[in-house]
Amino acid sequence: MYLKQLQTNPLRTKMLTSGSLAATQEILASWIAHDKSKHGHYVSSRVPKMAVYGAFISAPLGHVLISILQKLFAGRTSLRAKILQILVSNLIVRIWPPNSGHSVTATSESFANTGLFQISPIQNTVYLASMAIIAGARTFHQVRATVRAGFMPVMKVSWITSPLALAFAQKFLPEQTWVPFFNIIAFIIGTYINAHTKKKRLDALRRKVCIQ
Repeated sequence: MYLKQLQTNPLRTKMLTSGSLAATQEILASWIAHDKSKHGHYVSSRVPKMAVYGAFISAPLGHVLISILQKLFAGRTSLRAKILQILVSNLIVRIWPPNSGHSVTATSESFANTGLFQISPIQNTVYLASMAIIAGARTFHQVRATVRAGFMPVMKVSWITSPLALAFAQKFLPEQTWVPFFNIIAFIIGTYINAHTKKKRLDALRRKVCIQ
């Protein structure tokens, strides 16, 4: 059913998937880290914002970039072509989605909240800029500072994880199943990183209160 929808309505399906996963991941990570909002629950204002980002920014951009990547290498199954595809995805266009006052912590907490793999460095830049705005950045300087501070850490994670996942997909999966496969991997890793970062931030706040 899902794969059929991916074939008949690919963009709409990716938007719904990405938005849902981004929101769910934020809630799940908050629950794991026991990070409650000021109202005492795990659904913060970040949840709908992440859903909007996943559905209306990450998914359409990823859809276009991955489609271009697949078309460029359509019918090319040699080892050389597969290696070249991995290099192109990581150096030109991130398959996958951690500062001024709004930067590293905010982007770390939202890592991979995109809900699907992305293509580097184009989507990494868009991702970091979006996370800065969600975290409260309102000026070009604040957004640029976030992108500059977070770009290489995010790219390093992409360079480690995405080649392995893409190589697996090339070897064992038909192209129409790449999106759900990347969604699952990104969701698991993103939830872990998000929850871990939230725990570190809460621990730091507790230590600050104790010192005061």
